[in-house]
Amino acid sequence: MKRIFLILCMMTLVCGAAVFAQEHTAADKEETSATSIADSLKYLAAALAVGISCIAGGIAVGRIGSAAMGAMSENPDLFGKALPYAGLAEGICLWGFLVALLILFI
Repeated sequence: MKRIFLILCMMTLVCGAAVFAQEHTAADKEETSATSIADSLKYLAAALAVGISCIAGGIAVGRIGSAAMGAMSENPDLFGKALPYAGLAEGICLWGFLVALLILFI
């Protein structure tokens, strides 16, 4: 778990550095800096929404999948009961993507 958190922090720092290290021309300097910072934070928030939800979905699918395989090895009739739980865990990624789209376009 520490390794995943460390990787997530490193990715956040790299993405943040890339967003804030943009060069601005003379025409861009006339704009207010609040607008550019707000746009940068919007993209960073969208990236975090997708990234964190996909990592969480992957962890959930891995744990649910291993538990479902163990249960099905003992009783094959449990396949129909275990499948919806894996689908719900994958839905976490979809919700993160939808939140990112809402952040970007609203």
